[in-house]
Amino acid sequence: MSYSQWIAGEFRQGSCAQHFIVINPSTGHPLGDYAHATQADVQAAIDAAGEALRTWRKTSALERSTMLRRVAALMRERGDAIGTQIALELGKPLGEAQKEVVTAAEMFEWAAEEARRLYGRTIPARTGGVTQTVVLEPVGVVAAFAGWNAPAITPARKISGALAAGCTIVIKPSEETAGVALHIAHAVQDAGVPDGVVNMVFGDPGAIADQLCSSPQVAMVTFTGATSVGKQIGAQAARTMKRATLELGGHAPVIVCDDLDAADVARVARMAVATKYRNAGQVCTSPTRFLVQAGVFDTFCSHFVQAAEALKVGDPFDAATHMGPLKNQRRMQAIDQLVQDARSRGLTIATGGERIGTEGFFYRPTVIVQPSVDCDAANVEPFGPVALISPFVELEEAIVEANRLPFGLASYAFTNHLGRAHRLASEIDSGVVCINEWQASLPETPFGGHKDSGLGSEGGIEGLQEFLRVKCVRLGVSA
Repeated sequence: MSYSQWIAGEFRQGSCAQHFIVINPSTGHPLGDYAHATQADVQAAIDAAGEALRTWRKTSALERSTMLRRVAALMRERGDAIGTQIALELGKPLGEAQKEVVTAAEMFEWAAEEARRLYGRTIPARTGGVTQTVVLEPVGVVAAFAGWNAPAITPARKISGALAAGCTIVIKPSEETAGVALHIAHAVQDAGVPDGVVNMVFGDPGAIADQLCSSPQVAMVTFTGATSVGKQIGAQAARTMKRATLELGGHAPVIVCDDLDAADVARVARMAVATKYRNAGQVCTSPTRFLVQAGVFDTFCSHFVQAAEALKVGDPFDAATHMGPLKNQRRMQAIDQLVQDARSRGLTIATGGERIGTEGFFYRPTVIVQPSVDCDAANVEPFGPVALISPFVELEEAIVEANRLPFGLASYAFTNHLGRAHRLASEIDSGVVCINEWQASLPETPFGGHKDSGLGSEGGIEGLQEFLRVKCVRLGVSA
């Protein structure tokens, strides 16, 4: 992979003397490097997006749809190459990485379909000779920021939504997984999307964010990442009255009720492990706080720990691997600090709690049983392979604990009791509530958080509407 910036339809080197080295988290060795974008490079991307907007917003919905479908088809054709890049840069097992490429392609396919359904409406007028219509227009140039943990899905979701709505975009994907994003850029270019409609810049995240958020040419900001950074981005956008869609952190609770039979408990525990340690737990919707009713607590813990210990951690290109490395040294240190805090409080580490080997950033799947609510892991999003399992007696206790933190991105609950299912769906304060189900986000469903987990939605028709503004037109017959 040749690392570069992508501005106005050209793959070019950044103009800054400072370089960024992309690291393979499985080995700790470099994969490549590239020069940062300068302020002039970022301005060139903004100017290109602004110029392209003049014609792209007038491009028919059918034509935009056709191009987005071509992007999706190219991503599917190049799935092996893109999946390999994900495995190299992120450390996600190759099979999972290839599935991510399919989902990213589906983001473009869904947006292509919805581009043709951006309907306005007609409102009956109070007097004759007047028509009142509601028109949906592209919001304008979009500034987008994407993290490294879903390096194909997140850029694909933002790019496809913006383009379907008739917007142009300047996106800063993660510097740490730049190669994956550039594969998408190649697909966009080869699909015939006009130059400047999509631009990618990499460099100093803070400096780029400041420039994009303060630019009068940018109309909207969409950000996926940490809550602390998202709040800063949102505040910057508000100062210049930009629309902001923020998908931020979580600390997802999982409520397991005692009306499940033994087979159900074992099945839920096994699926919980598969979901929890997917992508080494580096998923914003990752289930983390398992709240298990007392009657099935011991059984659940036993099956969960057994399944966690059976996971093979290792080379993402080994077909037998279930979990690869953490993305970087920072994440490994953060996870180890959470574990050491739990140990210092005398909490039970049922399994894991240590690094694996000395090469790369591998960490054992970790389970903390009956954590105290004041331990760090119970309050700070782990964003890694740490699960906490706590008992509860009455359902009210579990709901209170599920809602205790200032996060509300995704939540999960398992019960065979219809009344409990309705209560949980109603009383859990979260943007997504999955009952007897683990899939928190799909291209066709809205995805967004409450409280400190964000503003607005991505995905579904709701996500596409984020890129549109409403205009009311009243047209009267001239006198």
